[in-house]
Amino acid sequence: MKEKVKRVVSEFNSELKLKGFRAFQIEQDGSETRVYSRKEFYKICLTTGKSKIHYSDKSFEQEGTVLFFGNPHIPYSWETISTTYKGYTILFSEEFFKNSERSESLQQSSFFKIGGTPVLKITEEQRQFLNTIFQKMIAEQESDYIYKDELIRNYISLIIHESLKLEPAEDFDQNKNAASRLSSVFLELLERQFPIETTDQSLQLKSAQDFAKNLNVHVNYLNRAVKEVTGKSTTAHITERILTEAKALLQHTDWNISEIAFALGFDYPTYFNNFFKKQTGTNPKAFRLTEV
Repeated sequence: MKEKVKRVVSEFNSELKLKGFRAFQIEQDGSETRVYSRKEFYKICLTTGKSKIHYSDKSFEQEGTVLFFGNPHIPYSWETISTTYKGYTILFSEEFFKNSERSESLQQSSFFKIGGTPVLKITEEQRQFLNTIFQKMIAEQESDYIYKDELIRNYISLIIHESLKLEPAEDFDQNKNAASRLSSVFLELLERQFPIETTDQSLQLKSAQDFAKNLNVHVNYLNRAVKEVTGKSTTAHITERILTEAKALLQHTDWNISEIAFALGFDYPTYFNNFFKKQTGTNPKAFRLTEV
């Protein structure tokens, strides 16, 4: 019998989910930035070096010190080009920041919007000032101060408000074709939901309408763009990816069918059974037995 392997998140991810916030110095905790792979949290990163940042449909190649704002709802990736790289990173959940009376600054900030510019160029004077704030957050997260979460939220708000005074980076490259850009962002956003690692993690974006709302475009526009570029409908891509994950969970975990159905975003196991049988011609239980 094939051994079932439970998918688990890293200790770093587990701790981050529990506390909702984490700050660290990149040159000291480089291993943690590698372990943190799933972008489920807002991110603010102050770095010095040469890098290329891909954010939604834009690419920013920067040298020197930059301040980057990452949104868990928008696909992004980071390429480090220089051999020396240093700085600070904070990761925090929306729930963590919502407890602040100033949470509107997060929601309305152009840095976190899909059409916004998430990269700011930082002078040496600004770097030293921001370094101090990041260092205070790193120290505070280890303290026993009873109100430290509120203090950390105040530091995050301070970074956001100071950043609103700065000039955004403008030297970015964009693909020429709007349909190609939108299709690329959709496919990245779809893929970022996987792999599913725990039974209490349920798929959030399950339909073309869900993705269109998340990307702030009309569903018909999204469907046309994806069909034009890939030759397949938005729904077909979503269906294929959910089916691929369903097969992986059936083959490589010991989760029961109900747990897998919930994790894949189905309200009832019967809905999942019907979906799986329609796509494969067999039910999940039979598929699991044939793969053992």
